[in-house]
Amino acid sequence: MHPAFQNAASAVPITFATKSTWETLAAALPEPARHFAKANAFTGKPGQYLALPAADGSLAHVLFGIEDQAGAWRDLFRPGQLPGLLPAGTYRFANAPHDTRLAALAFALGSYRFGRYKKNDAPGAKLTPPDGIDMIEISRMAKAATLARDLINTPANDMGPEELAQAAQALADKFGAKFSCIVGDDLLKQNFPLIHAVGMASTRAPRLIDIAWGDASHPKVTLVGKGVCFDTGGLDLKPSSGMLIMKKDMGGAANVLALAQMIMDAKLKVRLRVLIPAVENAVAGNAFRPLDVFKSRKGLNVEIGNTDAEGRLVLADALALADEEKPDLLIDLGTLTGAARVALGPDLPPFYTDDEPLAADVARHAHAENDPLWRMPLWMPYDSWLDSKTANLNNAPGGAFAGSITCALFLKRFVESAKSWLHVDIYGWTPSAKPARPEGGECQAARALYKLLSERYG
Repeated sequence: MHPAFQNAASAVPITFATKSTWETLAAALPEPARHFAKANAFTGKPGQYLALPAADGSLAHVLFGIEDQAGAWRDLFRPGQLPGLLPAGTYRFANAPHDTRLAALAFALGSYRFGRYKKNDAPGAKLTPPDGIDMIEISRMAKAATLARDLINTPANDMGPEELAQAAQALADKFGAKFSCIVGDDLLKQNFPLIHAVGMASTRAPRLIDIAWGDASHPKVTLVGKGVCFDTGGLDLKPSSGMLIMKKDMGGAANVLALAQMIMDAKLKVRLRVLIPAVENAVAGNAFRPLDVFKSRKGLNVEIGNTDAEGRLVLADALALADEEKPDLLIDLGTLTGAARVALGPDLPPFYTDDEPLAADVARHAHAENDPLWRMPLWMPYDSWLDSKTANLNNAPGGAFAGSITCALFLKRFVESAKSWLHVDIYGWTPSAKPARPEGGECQAARALYKLLSERYG
Protein backbone atom coordinates (compact mmCIF):
# COMPACT_ATOMS: atom_id res chain seq x y z
CA MET A 1 0.00 0.00 0.00
CA HIS A 2 1.15 3.56 -0.67
CA PRO A 3 2.82 5.15 2.41
CA ALA A 4 0.13 7.87 2.52
CA PHE A 5 -2.35 5.24 3.72
CA GLN A 6 -2.48 3.62 7.13
CA ASN A 7 -5.09 1.47 8.78
CA ALA A 8 -6.01 2.67 12.27
CA ALA A 9 -8.70 1.70 14.74
CA SER A 10 -9.24 5.34 15.61
CA ALA A 11 -8.63 8.25 13.29
CA VAL A 12 -9.48 11.93 13.28
CA PRO A 13 -12.57 12.51 11.12
CA ILE A 14 -12.47 14.90 8.16
CA THR A 15 -15.81 16.42 7.21
CA PHE A 16 -16.13 17.84 3.71
CA ALA A 17 -18.33 20.90 3.49
CA THR A 18 -19.53 23.16 0.70
CA LYS A 19 -21.05 26.59 0.94
CA SER A 20 -24.49 25.08 0.40
CA THR A 21 -24.11 22.17 2.86
CA TRP A 22 -22.26 23.96 5.64
CA GLU A 23 -25.28 25.16 7.62
CA THR A 24 -26.72 21.63 7.80
CA LEU A 25 -23.35 20.14 8.76
CA ALA A 26 -22.75 22.85 11.35
CA ALA A 27 -26.08 22.14 13.02
CA ALA A 28 -24.99 18.54 13.62
CA LEU A 29 -21.74 19.56 15.35
CA PRO A 30 -21.46 19.80 19.14
CA GLU A 31 -22.23 23.34 20.26
CA PRO A 32 -18.62 24.25 21.25
CA ALA A 33 -17.35 23.07 17.84
CA ARG A 34 -20.08 24.99 16.05
CA HIS A 35 -19.19 28.19 17.92
CA PHE A 36 -15.47 27.62 17.25
CA ALA A 37 -16.12 27.23 13.52
CA LYS A 38 -18.22 30.40 13.48
CA ALA A 39 -15.56 32.35 15.38
CA ASN A 40 -13.01 31.25 12.78
CA ALA A 41 -15.30 32.27 9.90
CA PHE A 42 -15.48 28.80 8.41
CA THR A 43 -18.01 28.80 5.55
CA GLY A 44 -17.08 25.78 3.42
CA LYS A 45 -15.22 27.81 0.82
CA PRO A 46 -13.18 25.50 -1.44
CA GLY A 47 -9.80 24.81 0.13
CA GLN A 48 -10.76 26.28 3.51
CA TYR A 49 -9.39 24.22 6.40
CA LEU A 50 -10.21 24.29 10.09
CA ALA A 51 -9.00 22.02 12.91
CA LEU A 52 -11.57 21.67 15.70
CA PRO A 53 -10.11 21.09 19.19
CA ALA A 54 -11.39 18.68 21.81
CA ALA A 55 -12.02 19.84 25.38
CA ASP A 56 -8.46 18.82 26.32
CA GLY A 57 -7.00 20.79 23.41
CA SER A 58 -6.23 17.77 21.22
CA LEU A 59 -7.37 17.59 17.61
CA ALA A 60 -10.92 16.26 17.51
CA HIS A 61 -12.20 16.98 14.02
CA VAL A 62 -11.20 18.57 10.71
CA LEU A 63 -13.41 20.66 8.45
CA PHE A 64 -12.45 21.11 4.82
CA GLY A 65 -14.21 23.07 2.09
CA ILE A 66 -14.82 21.72 -1.40
CA GLU A 67 -16.73 23.00 -4.42
CA ASP A 68 -20.52 22.82 -4.49
CA GLN A 69 -22.09 19.89 -6.32
CA ALA A 70 -24.05 22.30 -8.48
CA GLY A 71 -20.99 24.32 -9.45
CA ALA A 72 -19.96 24.59 -13.06
CA TRP A 73 -16.56 23.08 -12.23
CA ARG A 74 -15.35 21.00 -9.31
CA ASP A 75 -11.75 20.16 -8.54
CA LEU A 76 -12.04 16.47 -7.73
CA PHE A 77 -8.46 16.59 -6.48
CA ARG A 78 -9.23 19.32 -3.93
CA PRO A 79 -8.61 16.86 -1.03
CA GLY A 80 -5.03 16.65 -2.29
CA GLN A 81 -4.40 19.86 -0.32
CA LEU A 82 -4.94 18.06 2.97
CA PRO A 83 -1.51 16.40 3.40
CA GLY A 84 0.09 19.84 3.35
CA LEU A 85 -2.36 21.21 5.91
CA LEU A 86 -2.88 18.43 8.44
CA PRO A 87 -0.61 17.81 11.42
CA ALA A 88 0.95 14.37 11.72
CA GLY A 89 -1.59 11.71 12.54
CA THR A 90 -4.12 9.35 11.01
CA TYR A 91 -7.35 10.61 9.52
CA ARG A 92 -10.50 9.27 7.91
CA PHE A 93 -13.22 10.66 5.68
CA ALA A 94 -16.27 11.28 7.88
CA ASN A 95 -18.49 11.92 4.86
CA ALA A 96 -18.12 11.47 1.14
CA PRO A 97 -16.39 14.08 -1.00
CA HIS A 98 -17.57 14.41 -4.59
CA ASP A 99 -15.60 11.31 -5.63
CA THR A 100 -14.19 9.25 -2.77
CA ARG A 101 -11.90 7.19 -4.99
CA LEU A 102 -10.30 10.24 -6.58
CA ALA A 103 -10.13 11.97 -3.20
CA ALA A 104 -8.10 9.06 -1.81
CA LEU A 105 -5.83 9.15 -4.85
CA ALA A 106 -5.48 12.93 -4.48
CA PHE A 107 -4.44 12.47 -0.84
CA ALA A 108 -1.60 10.19 -1.96
CA LEU A 109 -0.59 12.44 -4.86
CA GLY A 110 -0.62 15.45 -2.55
CA SER A 111 1.72 13.66 -0.15
CA TYR A 112 4.50 13.63 -2.74
CA ARG A 113 7.73 15.49 -1.97
CA PHE A 114 10.97 15.47 -3.96
CA GLY A 115 13.79 15.23 -1.48
CA ARG A 116 16.82 13.92 -3.31
CA TYR A 117 18.97 17.00 -2.75
CA LYS A 118 17.39 18.78 0.19
CA LYS A 119 15.85 17.44 3.35
CA ASN A 120 12.15 17.73 2.69
CA ASP A 121 10.12 15.93 5.29
CA ALA A 122 7.19 14.04 3.86
CA PRO A 123 3.80 14.98 5.31
CA GLY A 124 3.05 13.08 8.50
CA ALA A 125 -0.66 12.87 7.82
CA LYS A 126 -1.95 9.42 6.88
CA LEU A 127 -5.37 8.43 5.58
CA THR A 128 -7.33 5.38 6.68
CA PRO A 129 -8.48 3.72 3.44
CA PRO A 130 -12.13 4.56 2.75
CA ASP A 131 -14.55 1.67 2.62
CA GLY A 132 -15.37 0.21 -0.78
CA ILE A 133 -12.30 1.62 -2.55
CA ASP A 134 -9.77 -0.58 -4.36
CA MET A 135 -6.71 0.65 -2.51
CA ILE A 136 -4.39 -1.66 -4.42
CA GLU A 137 -5.36 0.16 -7.60
CA ILE A 138 -5.12 3.59 -5.95
CA SER A 139 -1.67 2.76 -4.58
CA ARG A 140 -0.57 1.43 -7.97
CA MET A 141 -1.43 4.72 -9.67
CA ALA A 142 0.07 6.86 -6.91
CA LYS A 143 3.35 4.92 -6.97
CA ALA A 144 3.54 5.28 -10.74
CA ALA A 145 3.05 9.03 -10.41
CA THR A 146 5.92 9.11 -7.91
CA LEU A 147 8.16 7.32 -10.42
CA ALA A 148 7.34 9.79 -13.19
CA ARG A 149 7.72 12.82 -10.94
CA ASP A 150 11.03 11.66 -9.48
CA LEU A 151 12.52 11.01 -12.91
CA ILE A 152 11.42 14.39 -14.27
CA ASN A 153 12.44 16.34 -11.17
CA THR A 154 15.96 14.90 -11.17
CA PRO A 155 18.25 17.43 -12.88
CA ALA A 156 20.01 16.52 -16.10
CA ASN A 157 23.44 16.16 -14.49
CA ASP A 158 22.03 13.13 -12.66
CA MET A 159 19.46 12.07 -15.28
CA GLY A 160 21.23 11.76 -18.60
CA PRO A 161 20.65 9.04 -21.20
CA GLU A 162 22.64 6.48 -19.22
CA GLU A 163 20.83 7.20 -15.95
CA LEU A 164 17.46 7.06 -17.70
CA ALA A 165 18.45 3.67 -19.10
CA GLN A 166 19.43 2.52 -15.61
CA ALA A 167 16.02 3.55 -14.28
CA ALA A 168 14.34 1.64 -17.11
CA GLN A 169 16.47 -1.42 -16.46
CA ALA A 170 15.63 -1.33 -12.75
CA LEU A 171 11.94 -1.29 -13.64
CA ALA A 172 12.39 -4.15 -16.10
CA ASP A 173 14.30 -6.21 -13.55
CA LYS A 174 11.61 -5.63 -10.92
CA PHE A 175 8.97 -7.25 -13.11
CA GLY A 176 11.09 -9.84 -14.87
CA ALA A 177 10.98 -8.04 -18.22
CA LYS A 178 13.64 -8.27 -20.92
CA PHE A 179 15.86 -5.22 -21.26
CA SER A 180 18.23 -4.20 -24.02
CA CYS A 181 19.89 -0.96 -25.05
CA ILE A 182 21.59 0.18 -28.27
CA VAL A 183 24.26 2.78 -27.46
CA GLY A 184 26.28 5.37 -29.38
CA ASP A 185 27.55 4.49 -32.85
CA ASP A 186 25.78 1.14 -32.67
CA LEU A 187 22.64 3.18 -33.41
CA LEU A 188 24.04 3.82 -36.89
CA LYS A 189 25.00 0.17 -37.35
CA GLN A 190 21.46 -0.91 -36.43
CA ASN A 191 19.76 1.81 -38.50
CA PHE A 192 18.60 4.47 -36.06
CA PRO A 193 20.18 7.50 -37.75
CA LEU A 194 17.81 10.17 -36.44
CA ILE A 195 18.32 9.16 -32.81
CA HIS A 196 22.07 9.21 -33.38
CA ALA A 197 21.98 12.58 -35.15
CA VAL A 198 20.16 14.32 -32.31
CA GLY A 199 22.41 12.88 -29.60
CA MET A 200 25.81 12.77 -31.27
CA ALA A 201 27.02 16.20 -30.08
CA SER A 202 26.76 15.28 -26.42
CA THR A 203 29.55 13.64 -24.48
CA ARG A 204 26.79 11.39 -23.11
CA ALA A 205 26.08 8.77 -25.75
CA PRO A 206 22.57 8.51 -27.19
CA ARG A 207 20.77 5.21 -26.87
CA LEU A 208 17.58 3.33 -27.60
CA ILE A 209 16.07 1.62 -24.58
CA ASP A 210 13.97 -1.47 -25.26
CA ILE A 211 11.83 -3.35 -22.70
CA ALA A 212 9.70 -6.40 -23.51
CA TRP A 213 7.27 -8.06 -21.10
CA GLY A 214 4.30 -10.41 -21.19
CA ASP A 215 2.98 -13.40 -23.08
CA ALA A 216 3.78 -13.25 -26.79
CA SER A 217 0.30 -14.61 -27.57
CA HIS A 218 -1.41 -11.59 -25.99
CA PRO A 219 -2.29 -8.40 -27.91
CA LYS A 220 0.77 -6.30 -28.69
CA VAL A 221 0.82 -2.92 -26.98
CA THR A 222 3.87 -0.74 -27.63
CA LEU A 223 4.71 2.44 -25.74
CA VAL A 224 7.20 4.98 -27.11
CA GLY A 225 8.44 7.84 -24.92
CA LYS A 226 10.54 10.85 -25.81
CA GLY A 227 13.67 10.74 -23.67
CA VAL A 228 15.48 14.01 -24.39
CA CYS A 229 17.26 14.31 -21.06
CA PHE A 230 18.18 17.93 -21.70
CA ASP A 231 17.36 20.13 -24.65
CA THR A 232 19.51 23.14 -25.40
CA GLY A 233 17.65 23.53 -28.67
CA GLY A 234 20.80 22.46 -30.49
CA LEU A 235 22.35 25.03 -32.83
CA ASP A 236 18.95 26.77 -33.11
CA LEU A 237 19.63 27.53 -29.46
CA LYS A 238 16.80 28.10 -27.01
CA PRO A 239 16.80 31.33 -24.99
CA SER A 240 17.72 30.85 -21.33
CA SER A 241 14.08 31.20 -20.29
CA GLY A 242 13.11 28.37 -22.62
CA MET A 243 16.00 26.22 -21.45
CA LEU A 244 15.30 26.63 -17.75
CA ILE A 245 13.13 23.55 -17.19
CA MET A 246 14.43 21.45 -20.06
CA LYS A 247 15.35 18.71 -17.61
CA LYS A 248 11.68 17.82 -18.08
CA ASP A 249 12.13 17.10 -21.80
CA MET A 250 12.32 13.40 -20.96
CA GLY A 251 8.82 13.64 -19.49
CA GLY A 252 7.41 11.40 -22.22
CA ALA A 253 9.86 8.66 -21.25
CA ALA A 254 9.11 9.14 -17.55
CA ASN A 255 5.38 8.82 -18.11
CA VAL A 256 5.78 5.82 -20.40
CA LEU A 257 7.78 4.10 -17.65
CA ALA A 258 5.07 5.02 -15.13
CA LEU A 259 2.44 3.53 -17.44
CA ALA A 260 4.56 0.41 -17.99
CA GLN A 261 4.95 -0.01 -14.23
CA MET A 262 1.17 0.03 -13.77
CA ILE A 263 0.64 -2.41 -16.64
CA MET A 264 3.18 -4.91 -15.34
CA ASP A 265 2.14 -4.55 -11.71
CA ALA A 266 -1.49 -5.21 -12.65
CA LYS A 267 -0.43 -8.12 -14.87
CA LEU A 268 -2.55 -6.93 -17.78
CA LYS A 269 -2.93 -9.48 -20.56
CA VAL A 270 -0.75 -7.72 -23.10
CA ARG A 271 2.54 -8.31 -24.78
CA LEU A 272 4.14 -5.02 -23.77
CA ARG A 273 7.05 -3.32 -25.46
CA VAL A 274 8.55 -0.02 -24.31
CA LEU A 275 10.87 1.98 -26.55
CA ILE A 276 12.66 5.09 -25.31
CA PRO A 277 15.11 7.03 -27.47
CA ALA A 278 17.30 8.64 -24.80
CA VAL A 279 19.50 11.54 -25.91
CA GLU A 280 20.86 14.91 -24.89
CA ASN A 281 20.41 17.63 -27.52
CA ALA A 282 23.70 19.41 -26.99
CA VAL A 283 25.88 21.89 -28.88
CA ALA A 284 29.33 21.00 -30.20
CA GLY A 285 31.30 21.07 -33.44
CA ASN A 286 29.63 17.87 -34.60
CA ALA A 287 26.07 18.95 -33.76
CA PHE A 288 23.46 18.44 -36.45
CA ARG A 289 22.65 21.65 -38.33
CA PRO A 290 19.68 23.42 -39.91
CA LEU A 291 19.13 22.13 -43.47
CA ASP A 292 21.14 18.96 -42.87
CA VAL A 293 19.39 15.91 -44.35
CA PHE A 294 19.31 12.52 -42.64
CA LYS A 295 17.86 9.25 -43.82
CA SER A 296 15.51 7.84 -41.19
CA ARG A 297 15.06 4.20 -40.21
CA LYS A 298 11.94 4.11 -42.33
CA GLY A 299 13.91 5.25 -45.37
CA LEU A 300 12.41 8.73 -45.55
CA ASN A 301 14.95 11.52 -45.93
CA VAL A 302 14.35 14.25 -43.36
CA GLU A 303 15.54 17.82 -43.78
CA ILE A 304 16.25 19.66 -40.54
CA GLY A 305 14.20 22.83 -40.46
CA ASN A 306 15.03 23.46 -36.81
CA THR A 307 17.32 21.59 -34.44
CA ASP A 308 14.95 22.44 -31.59
CA ALA A 309 12.32 20.16 -33.12
CA GLU A 310 14.45 17.20 -32.09
CA GLY A 311 11.84 15.24 -30.14
CA ARG A 312 9.91 14.23 -33.23
CA LEU A 313 13.15 13.06 -34.85
CA VAL A 314 14.06 10.60 -32.11
CA LEU A 315 10.45 9.44 -31.87
CA ALA A 316 10.34 8.88 -35.64
CA ASP A 317 13.02 6.18 -35.57
CA ALA A 318 11.51 4.55 -32.48
CA LEU A 319 8.01 4.60 -33.99
CA ALA A 320 9.33 3.06 -37.20
CA LEU A 321 10.83 0.19 -35.19
CA ALA A 322 7.62 -0.25 -33.21
CA ASP A 323 5.55 -0.20 -36.38
CA GLU A 324 7.54 -3.06 -37.91
CA GLU A 325 5.92 -5.43 -35.40
CA LYS A 326 2.40 -4.34 -36.41
CA PRO A 327 1.24 -3.80 -32.81
CA ASP A 328 -2.43 -3.82 -31.93
CA LEU A 329 -1.97 -0.48 -30.20
CA LEU A 330 0.96 1.92 -30.53
CA ILE A 331 1.10 4.87 -28.12
CA ASP A 332 3.69 7.62 -28.02
CA LEU A 333 4.10 10.33 -25.38
CA GLY A 334 6.38 13.32 -25.60
CA THR A 335 6.95 16.85 -24.40
CA LEU A 336 6.93 18.12 -27.94
CA THR A 337 5.50 21.50 -28.83
CA GLY A 338 5.03 24.94 -27.36
CA ALA A 339 2.09 25.20 -29.74
CA ALA A 340 0.19 22.65 -27.63
CA ARG A 341 0.75 24.80 -24.57
CA VAL A 342 -0.39 27.95 -26.38
CA ALA A 343 -3.56 26.17 -27.47
CA LEU A 344 -4.43 24.25 -24.29
CA GLY A 345 -2.05 25.32 -21.52
CA PRO A 346 0.10 23.11 -19.29
CA ASP A 347 -2.71 21.05 -17.71
CA LEU A 348 -4.54 19.80 -20.79
CA PRO A 349 -2.42 17.75 -23.22
CA PRO A 350 -3.77 17.23 -26.72
CA PHE A 351 -4.00 13.74 -28.19
CA TYR A 352 -4.26 12.61 -31.79
CA THR A 353 -5.63 9.45 -33.40
CA ASP A 354 -7.64 8.36 -36.42
CA ASP A 355 -9.23 5.55 -34.42
CA GLU A 356 -12.66 6.86 -33.41
CA PRO A 357 -13.46 4.21 -30.75
CA LEU A 358 -9.99 4.73 -29.26
CA ALA A 359 -10.50 8.51 -29.19
CA ALA A 360 -13.82 8.08 -27.39
CA ASP A 361 -12.28 5.69 -24.86
CA VAL A 362 -9.32 8.01 -24.19
CA ALA A 363 -11.63 10.97 -23.59
CA ARG A 364 -13.90 8.92 -21.32
CA HIS A 365 -11.10 7.61 -19.13
CA ALA A 366 -9.34 10.98 -19.01
CA HIS A 367 -12.52 12.48 -17.59
CA ALA A 368 -13.16 9.62 -15.16
CA GLU A 369 -9.60 9.68 -13.82
CA ASN A 370 -9.27 13.46 -13.58
CA ASP A 371 -6.29 13.07 -15.92
CA PRO A 372 -7.40 15.60 -18.55
CA LEU A 373 -6.74 15.12 -22.26
CA TRP A 374 -8.26 16.87 -25.25
CA ARG A 375 -8.54 15.50 -28.77
CA MET A 376 -7.01 17.52 -31.60
CA PRO A 377 -7.34 16.74 -35.31
CA LEU A 378 -4.87 15.02 -37.60
CA TRP A 379 -5.79 17.65 -40.20
CA MET A 380 -4.47 16.23 -43.45
CA PRO A 381 -4.65 19.49 -45.46
CA TYR A 382 -1.70 20.63 -43.30
CA ASP A 383 0.36 17.56 -44.23
CA SER A 384 1.74 19.36 -47.27
CA TRP A 385 3.33 21.90 -44.93
CA LEU A 386 5.91 19.20 -44.15
CA ASP A 387 7.12 19.15 -47.75
CA SER A 388 10.79 19.83 -48.40
CA LYS A 389 12.46 20.90 -51.64
CA THR A 390 15.46 18.69 -50.99
CA ALA A 391 14.11 15.73 -48.97
CA ASN A 392 10.96 13.72 -48.35
CA LEU A 393 9.89 15.94 -45.49
CA ASN A 394 11.01 18.73 -43.17
CA ASN A 395 10.96 18.29 -39.39
CA ALA A 396 9.92 21.88 -38.65
CA PRO A 397 8.07 23.69 -41.45
CA GLY A 398 8.15 27.46 -41.40
CA GLY A 399 5.22 29.48 -40.14
CA ALA A 400 3.63 30.01 -36.76
CA PHE A 401 0.44 28.00 -37.25
CA ALA A 402 -0.72 24.57 -36.00
CA GLY A 403 2.63 23.46 -34.58
CA SER A 404 1.23 20.61 -32.52
CA ILE A 405 -0.82 19.32 -35.45
CA THR A 406 2.11 19.39 -37.89
CA CYS A 407 4.25 17.57 -35.32
CA ALA A 408 1.58 14.85 -35.08
CA LEU A 409 1.40 14.67 -38.87
CA PHE A 410 5.18 14.32 -39.03
CA LEU A 411 5.06 11.35 -36.66
CA LYS A 412 2.16 9.84 -38.57
CA ARG A 413 4.47 9.46 -41.59
CA PHE A 414 6.38 6.81 -39.61
CA VAL A 415 3.37 4.70 -38.60
CA GLU A 416 1.75 2.51 -41.28
CA SER A 417 1.25 -1.02 -39.98
CA ALA A 418 0.05 -0.56 -36.39
CA LYS A 419 -3.63 -1.42 -36.08
CA SER A 420 -4.17 1.71 -33.98
CA TRP A 421 -1.95 4.66 -33.08
CA LEU A 422 -2.27 7.33 -30.41
CA HIS A 423 -0.01 10.37 -30.03
CA VAL A 424 -0.06 12.54 -26.87
CA ASP A 425 1.75 15.89 -26.67
CA ILE A 426 2.23 16.29 -22.90
CA TYR A 427 3.86 19.06 -20.87
CA GLY A 428 5.03 16.85 -17.99
CA TRP A 429 5.29 19.75 -15.55
CA THR A 430 3.10 21.65 -13.09
CA PRO A 431 4.21 25.32 -13.22
CA SER A 432 2.52 26.29 -9.95
CA ALA A 433 1.22 24.00 -7.23
CA LYS A 434 -2.39 22.82 -7.32
CA PRO A 435 -4.25 20.35 -5.09
CA ALA A 436 -2.54 16.94 -5.46
CA ARG A 437 -0.15 18.41 -8.02
CA PRO A 438 2.98 19.93 -6.47
CA GLU A 439 5.05 22.30 -8.58
CA GLY A 440 7.47 20.33 -10.75
CA GLY A 441 7.46 17.13 -12.74
CA GLU A 442 4.04 15.67 -13.40
CA CYS A 443 2.49 12.38 -14.38
CA GLN A 444 0.23 13.21 -17.32
CA ALA A 445 -1.89 10.86 -19.45
CA ALA A 446 -0.45 7.72 -17.84
CA ARG A 447 -3.34 7.10 -15.43
CA ALA A 448 -6.00 7.60 -18.09
CA LEU A 449 -4.18 5.31 -20.50
CA TYR A 450 -3.66 2.69 -17.83
CA LYS A 451 -7.40 2.58 -17.10
CA LEU A 452 -8.12 2.32 -20.81
CA LEU A 453 -5.72 -0.61 -21.13
CA SER A 454 -7.12 -2.20 -17.98
CA GLU A 455 -10.60 -2.07 -19.47
CA ARG A 456 -9.45 -3.60 -22.73
CA TYR A 457 -6.89 -6.12 -21.49
CA GLY A 458 -7.45 -6.57 -17.76
